[in-house]
Amino acid sequence: MNRVASILGIKYPFIQGAMSWLTDAKFVAAVSNAGGLGILGPNAGQHSVTTSADETAERMRDQIKQVQQLTDKPFAVTLIVTGSSTSIFTKKILDVVLAEHVPAVLLNSLGGVAGADFGVDPETMAVLKGHGIKTVVRSLQPSIEDAQAVEKQGADVYVATGFDEGGTLPGGEIGSFAIMPMIADAVKIPVLLAGGIGDARTVNAAFALGAEGVYVGSRLIPTVENPAAENVKQLIVDSTAEDLTLFRTVPDYYRSLPTKLREQMIANDKQLPRDEAVKANGKLMGGTSGMRIGMLDGDLEHGYVSVGTGISMVHAIQPVQEVITDMMRDYKA
Repeated sequence: MNRVASILGIKYPFIQGAMSWLTDAKFVAAVSNAGGLGILGPNAGQHSVTTSADETAERMRDQIKQVQQLTDKPFAVTLIVTGSSTSIFTKKILDVVLAEHVPAVLLNSLGGVAGADFGVDPETMAVLKGHGIKTVVRSLQPSIEDAQAVEKQGADVYVATGFDEGGTLPGGEIGSFAIMPMIADAVKIPVLLAGGIGDARTVNAAFALGAEGVYVGSRLIPTVENPAAENVKQLIVDSTAEDLTLFRTVPDYYRSLPTKLREQMIANDKQLPRDEAVKANGKLMGGTSGMRIGMLDGDLEHGYVSVGTGISMVHAIQPVQEVITDMMRDYKA
């Protein structure tokens, strides 16, 4: 049996991306019911920002309970960690994960970023392993050294993210189909490929290059159940990778479909020295607030639409079940 499917208790070795603001209980349950692993992102089900760690945790508890009412299949919650420490926000959400008996977590790791230790915070990993919670680690800066550190810490699955992804791009600038065999050959734990996975062909290619599963974000945004704005879903359907433009920001790069904000950030990238462009664009993006404004609210003047190069394979807004069934049609358990 496929190791990823066996470890996580799912039908297909298909993991849904966390996508910050672009998940909620309905969407996550749809992914899990379709045979994949649905994941509640850091701002799942929300339309507003809170600076309270307690409120953040209770918001996540509410989403978890809703998922549990909609599916009896495994799902996961996102924890943001570094290589050596854990924020109060993550600790509070971890307490909720334990209390609500969530079966798996996605550890979005900052390991290896700006001099941070490789791997994930050992204390958090020890707590998760002690409670039998399955761990999928996705690092912002995937590398051989980071993957080996994560393996040594006892993680169940590692995600190799290539430069074809949407959202926060890795500074290593290694394409998805180049990073996959590099990471798979360096560790013994199963590795998923993220970035540019948009149809059955790319799923098959990922497996041919050593992947034991896929991690998919952008392809699932133009689905009936996803909370993204309808105009954004249609924009993705009507666009291809040729419509995406890359620009520098914190920590390295983003890419976006056309919006007024994107054009300003591209101009900054062209006209300002690198460090100044990164700082100016980081301020304009407001962390992930620009994603909330652009992709959740559908405001294409003040926000951005960050997706991966795999959007060229998207031709319609479909139910999650149809998308996953079609993408995994050649998969043999």
